[in-house]
Amino acid sequence: MSNRRKFIKASAAGLALLATKPVAATALLPAGKVKNKPVAIATWNDGVPANQAAWQVLSKGGRALDAVEAGVRVTEDSQNCCVGLGGNPDRDGIVTLDACIMDDKFNCGSVAALERIKHPISVARAVMEKTPHVMLVGEGAQQFAVAQGFPLEPQTLSADAANAYKEWLKTSEYKPVVNIENSGNQKKVGPVGGPQNHDTIAMLAMDAQGNLSGSCTTSGMGFKMRGRVGDSPIIGAGLYVDNEVGAAAATGQGEDVIRMVGSHTVVELMRQGMSPKAACKAAVERVLKIKGDKAARDIQVGFIAVSSKGEVGAFALQKGFSYAVCDAKDQKQLINCEYLLK
Repeated sequence: MSNRRKFIKASAAGLALLATKPVAATALLPAGKVKNKPVAIATWNDGVPANQAAWQVLSKGGRALDAVEAGVRVTEDSQNCCVGLGGNPDRDGIVTLDACIMDDKFNCGSVAALERIKHPISVARAVMEKTPHVMLVGEGAQQFAVAQGFPLEPQTLSADAANAYKEWLKTSEYKPVVNIENSGNQKKVGPVGGPQNHDTIAMLAMDAQGNLSGSCTTSGMGFKMRGRVGDSPIIGAGLYVDNEVGAAAATGQGEDVIRMVGSHTVVELMRQGMSPKAACKAAVERVLKIKGDKAARDIQVGFIAVSSKGEVGAFALQKGFSYAVCDAKDQKQLINCEYLLK
């Protein structure tokens, strides 16, 4: 721990934006460049089946926008601690969902604190395409969704989430756990009734025409304060797409991604000439500089990115973040991300 603290202090004092030495990879597969199209990249282990669904669109010449919506809908459909109506509730026992989507022409849509709607990503797309707004929240977002034909689901918790909430009420204590999104880590700490607290699935894609889009969806931090919203539905924080430069998305502690407008920062660093991986690393370094010692104790932040040339990359603050890459050669790549804190 003493060595880690020394490293954090030194980093906080003088980390440069541009990486100087490569960090040792822990990848299941080499985290190399993918310069073909189409291509998709998504966060965490659930990114593999999500990418496969996206590939059904991309491989047939479909739009990246359709692919990133279809991909994360798979995760919204799953029984998951962190995404969709099966996720853990807020401290009042209500599941609230956040999502956003962005295309290659800067069109974007977002919903936050949405209740009883199964596919918030599709509602976000409807906000983008059928309203003059970017974000709808709470009751208004739900009213819009119903008006667009989305059915209201029962206001009930899944069996796993109900057990989790029952256990949480014994202490009513909020303690985020680093990398709890990782399915392997979830098994170590128990079923969804354990201390799982967040996270997100985010996806980026480039289609055969070379156009980019991205999506992000989450049930947010389990047992959060009523009304809490993280980075996932915020354009520029949880997701950003600039078709001339690239796209980026975030995962992890949303408050810290918001503080440094994480995904937009990654895209702007790529605009300056950085590769996707280098840009993601520089953004993570910025998180570390802001948070200092607290970063090592409590926080995980990771970024994924794809450039306008089809090169993909990712970087994380802590060990344990995984991401999935899907292209014509392999639709099931899962990579353990390189990370900053050793």
